[in-house]
Amino acid sequence: MPYLLISTQIRMEVGPTMVGDEHSDPSLMSFLGATKRNMLGNHFWEYYVNDAPRIVLNKLESCGYRVVSMTGVGQTLVWCLHKE
Repeated sequence: MPYLLISTQIRMEVGPTMVGDEHSDPSLMSFLGATKRNMLGNHFWEYYVNDAPRIVLNKLESCGYRVVSMTGVGQTLVWCLHKE
């Protein structure tokens, strides 16, 4: 899985940061310390960490991921990362 999306809502300084969905690499999610949850009303599972996005991005960089793009959508920030 060379591509990864992470996102945060409203406040990027404190987290939480969404780091994956139910199809994400379990070993990578474990490395990030992510917890799998299903929010009320959603028909999908997501992985999240309580860390701020900066902390998550630093951890992913140590695994070889690089930021490809970043955008804001309403009050949500999204980063797309790629691993060679």
